[in-house]
Amino acid sequence: MATAFLVEPPPAIARRPLTEDDAVDIWIARWLRIRPVDLQRRYACDPRRLYEIWEETRFPGSRARAWAEFQSRFPDLEPRFDPGPHRRIPTAPHPDQLSLFSEA
Repeated sequence: MATAFLVEPPPAIARRPLTEDDAVDIWIARWLRIRPVDLQRRYACDPRRLYEIWEETRFPGSRARAWAEFQSRFPDLEPRFDPGPHRRIPTAPHPDQLSLFSEA
């Protein structure tokens, strides 16, 4: 009965490879603060595909193209966020932080 809670994958027709135009739209959606889970549902993709786009390992240059498109579509929203590249936040503590604690 645990299988009743599993989410069925989208049909094969709904799944398709992401294109560069999709990558531009995904960048714009990120700047509009669309949740990643909603983007996963919209494009029927694995969350890793979104981060490949945001890190520009797939579709390099899509951020610059998306930024130009964003400026033309939403000129008033430009100064409200950082359009810079995605930065990973490391989960391991920095070695210098360990010296903040006493060894007692």
